[in-house]
Amino acid sequence: MKFIGRHWRIITTILLGWTLFGVFFALQNYVSAAYAEQPLAFSPLLVVWLLCGYSWAVLTPPIVYLAKRFPLERAHFARNAALHLAAAFLAAFLHLSIYILVQRGLFGDPARPFAFWATFQKLALIEFHVDLLTYWILVGLWHLRELNRRYLERERETARLALAAAQLETRLAEARLDALRMQLQPHFLFNTLNSIAVLMREDVAAADRMLVRLSELLRVALKSESVREVALRDELEFLRAYLEIEQVRFEDRLTVDFGIEAETLDARIPNLLLQPLVENAIRHGLAPRAGAGKIVIESRRENGFLTLGVSDDGEGGAAVAETGIGLKNTRERLEKLYGAQQEFEIAAAAGGFAVRIKIPYRL
Repeated sequence: MKFIGRHWRIITTILLGWTLFGVFFALQNYVSAAYAEQPLAFSPLLVVWLLCGYSWAVLTPPIVYLAKRFPLERAHFARNAALHLAAAFLAAFLHLSIYILVQRGLFGDPARPFAFWATFQKLALIEFHVDLLTYWILVGLWHLRELNRRYLERERETARLALAAAQLETRLAEARLDALRMQLQPHFLFNTLNSIAVLMREDVAAADRMLVRLSELLRVALKSESVREVALRDELEFLRAYLEIEQVRFEDRLTVDFGIEAETLDARIPNLLLQPLVENAIRHGLAPRAGAGKIVIESRRENGFLTLGVSDDGEGGAAVAETGIGLKNTRERLEKLYGAQQEFEIAAAAGGFAVRIKIPYRL
């Protein structure tokens, strides 16, 4: 059915094209005659030109076949051009013959003798060169269609390859981000287990509480390990669970202040973004000192951006803190996710250090 449907569409297109040809030239002759003050009846003109067009309609499929079978391409140009030249003469002969015979059958007087060859010679003097040109126009139109088809195919293939390359690049970027995030989790786990090992020698009960909270925290982390973005409120919930573990270790020495704007709680941020910053603040700011220390965690919305900050008043300076794997990975993740639309700054602040992150505000 598809085969039949496709061929009917081709036949319909050919007939429609040659019908338009006949109507156009009939109108042209009619208007020209009227302008020259030698008016002609439109109906006979239309019949003559439609007869001419439909004669070509019969020849169009074999001409298209020859154009397709013997294209005028560089590899066989001379051979195919010679073949088409011969075919053009044959097509012109056949067209005039069909035209004469059909015209005779429709309008001829059976009582009068029919001199085909004399009629052919007379008509050929006027029309043969036009028929040769018509053949080459049909061949040229097929080549234009073929060039357009190939161009569109190349465009589609180029678009497909570009899409495949973009998808591959996206998957590669996602794989790199996953690798960076997976580096953070073992790093955090190692540091926490190391803290528990130290605490076991000082306070077994505290170490036990810390281990229980670590297991709860890991359960939450495993649930969200495949999630690349979370709401800020979820990240803060995870962060508070982590800080509970650290407060078992540091007790009253660790104070945490949250300065979170309410409108930022639903903002989307990379999963496990704040925990490495806080861990770095504890490791380089609070752990080296004997006294108490404070960590401040802030968020605010500014001109379409979300600004996050983590600062401490401890002993570690910015230069020391910046060498940590957590901050290096965080910087790299932000660059891959947001490119030039992000800022990541580390600076000395009140004896400790401060990290400021600026990313697009998205819900």
